[in-house]
Amino acid sequence: MNSPRTKSKIGMKMSTSTRAGAPQHDRLDARQTRKVVTAGCVGIFVELYDNGIFAFMAGTLALVFLAPGNPDNALLFVFAGYAVSFFVRPLGAVVCGILGDKIGRQKLLVFVILLISVATAGIGLLPAYSAIGIAAPVLLVLLRLLQGFSVGGEAAGAMTFLAEHAPEGKRGIITSYAQIASFAALLTGTLVAYSMSPWLTQAAIDGGGFGSFAWRIPFLVAIPMGVIGWYIRKAISDTPNFQKLKEEGGLSKNPLKEAFASAEHRRAMVLALFIPLMNGSGYYVLFSYMPTFLKGKQLNFTIGEALLVTACSLVVICIAIPFMGALSDRIGRKKVIAGAAIAMAVLGIPAYALIATGNMALAILGACIMAVVFAGHTAVIHILIVELFPTRVRYSAYGLGYNISSALFGGTAPLLMTWLISSTGNVYMPAFYAVITALGTLAAVSTVKDRAHLPLRDA
Repeated sequence: MNSPRTKSKIGMKMSTSTRAGAPQHDRLDARQTRKVVTAGCVGIFVELYDNGIFAFMAGTLALVFLAPGNPDNALLFVFAGYAVSFFVRPLGAVVCGILGDKIGRQKLLVFVILLISVATAGIGLLPAYSAIGIAAPVLLVLLRLLQGFSVGGEAAGAMTFLAEHAPEGKRGIITSYAQIASFAALLTGTLVAYSMSPWLTQAAIDGGGFGSFAWRIPFLVAIPMGVIGWYIRKAISDTPNFQKLKEEGGLSKNPLKEAFASAEHRRAMVLALFIPLMNGSGYYVLFSYMPTFLKGKQLNFTIGEALLVTACSLVVICIAIPFMGALSDRIGRKKVIAGAAIAMAVLGIPAYALIATGNMALAILGACIMAVVFAGHTAVIHILIVELFPTRVRYSAYGLGYNISSALFGGTAPLLMTWLISSTGNVYMPAFYAVITALGTLAAVSTVKDRAHLPLRDA
């Protein structure tokens, strides 16, 4: 056992072999906790900014990278490019998850933040359709695939990193900070897109000068953000759970194969697929798709007004998330998520009715109501899934289940909503989707054993 003097010198390079092998979370002082949280959250911020800015700029990308013609078809193509990246996420989750369970969480988190930054900056450097023709949309989709691969390795890695560092009784609040970072990233993307909105029209793009270049700026911002994220993550140590398992020779040689070999882990992966259903209507419809929805033909908000509505709801959810995370530490994850799902099923359609009035103040009210409701899901969903798996397979199994869910029910949502509204003329399609996915989440979470007040398992 380490002496007190040795303990005081270890700092972030934590020994994990004392007190019956339990990770020594009490050695994380306030400064070290801030470092860990910053390292976990910075990548989430960069990844979600890079991913979200594509959705916010969808209309403009359709103007730049596709031949002039039917604007609805062009928008569908861009959202198809948005959706297709989600189908690479499970691959990213598998590759990064296996490596993360074998060589460490920190090393993979450094890699994925560099990858998505390069891919996003690449979009900002792509020549337009007018310059290289069909190669433009092809290259755009290829870069989206790289983004998707990276995001597939990010969410599970960052949440695992934070949860394995967090003290007992504070895992909910600590991991919820990463969700604040994700929505702060969307807010940043919204504000950047809003500031660029005067130059995001066809006339501005075709007019030459600054207008023809302005749309690239939100993507090129990924370069300095990626460098900062890389620097912060490079300087942090791996988690005490992983280090303990490594020291004891307990790392899995094939974590994904091990996960599939266990009936318990297979069931947990199925839950990791279905419990996040509500993400499809929350994150990817309410926030990513909302600006496009608001400025559609039926509601006819300006792009600035649409982004302002989204920005207000993002501020509200960033405020609500830590309260929900802390609440889950007190009363359990199941109760918080189930409550959010029930509230979404009840309030989803009335809230969208406020948005569909076309009135700015009512649209903000409706979006903010849904933001508060969704906070109860998004603040808790990741830590609930983390707690389903032991350290040996956590990154791999969690990442695979969650990212398949994101691909099936999240990434396709903007494309599905665009097609359904265009085909039916019914602006309530997002509301119906919100209710259906909330009920799916409620059914799945009701079968979970709540581990909020139990230690993380190593095996």
